Amino acid sequence: MRAARLIRLVLLLQSRPSMTGAELARELEVSERTVTRDVAALSEAGVPVYADRGRAGGYRLVGGYRTRLTGLGRTEAEALFLSGVPAALRGMGLADAASAARLKVSAALLPELRDASHTAAQRFHLDAPGWWQEPETPELLPAVADAVWDDRRITARYRRRDTEVERELEPYGLVLKAGVWYLAARAEGDFRVYRVDRFTSVEPSAAPGPHGRFERLADFDLPAFWEERAAQFARSLLREEVVLRLTEEGARRLPYVTDRTAVREAVAAAGAAGGPDGQGRITVTLPVESLDVAYGQLLALGPEAEVLSPPELRQRFAAAAARAADLYR
Repeated sequence: MRAARLIRLVLLLQSRPSMTGAELARELEVSERTVTRDVAALSEAGVPVYADRGRAGGYRLVGGYRTRLTGLGRTEAEALFLSGVPAALRGMGLADAASAARLKVSAALLPELRDASHTAAQRFHLDAPGWWQEPETPELLPAVADAVWDDRRITARYRRRDTEVERELEPYGLVLKAGVWYLAARAEGDFRVYRVDRFTSVEPSAAPGPHGRFERLADFDLPAFWEERAAQFARSLLREEVVLRLTEEGARRLPYVTDRTAVREAVAAAGAAGGPDGQGRITVTLPVESLDVAYGQLLALGPEAEVLSPPELRQRFAAAAARAADLYR
């Protein structure tokens, strides 16, 4: 385990000019004291790691030191070839570059590992779009991807409801979610999310800066940003509330028909309020997108869920139950 950590430490220093002990500790998930000991072990093994002292200090490799990929094991090599999503790479116009990179990595591997790309591809495949959706690549995706790679400002026209708006954007990152491409971009000092298929035009910006480029914020974390915004978006859709009495089976099945986070919190609140009643049912207050959406979702639970309120939704379920009883009588 320590050997793998030492290799990772060298690769981290190889990929950046310098890193502080705190940064290395965070990346390696160890203490700064462990980083100090690991650096000393590398130095004793002949790896030229140099420590800069002082407030702006850190660790760096000297003398153009580079390690080779021959230390990769089979599992690591196969995982490396799984890191790309072919359809996504094609959509961004990067299929040729990815193919060339895989060939170079294959050439650098030990002979007994050069079939890693084939063995991985035959065992795992990522199909990003959801079921019953025809995957579509937005026409302007390659232009947006180029701007993301180059940290280049763009002037974009974007469809918003029934109008088009023009924005000066600093494109930070692309996210592929359930077959839909989203752009995380900075506009007027704030970070926002845009659906790429709603762009109607994308042009290099005339904004100031060398070659129209912007200075990327060093602490921007795309996965963390997306996770936070996705959670906010999911919550923003839940504008109504319904009160339900659920059997044990209904409580088990509810997360499969509506927002899982909302269900988890609603069930936890019901437990804190006293738990099941004398019939083994729990009463939950559940946020939903709308009463129409809730009707379609909760029908799937049948008699395992009883709608208590709002009254108009309860009446709708009562009418549906009566019609179903007539059909099966």
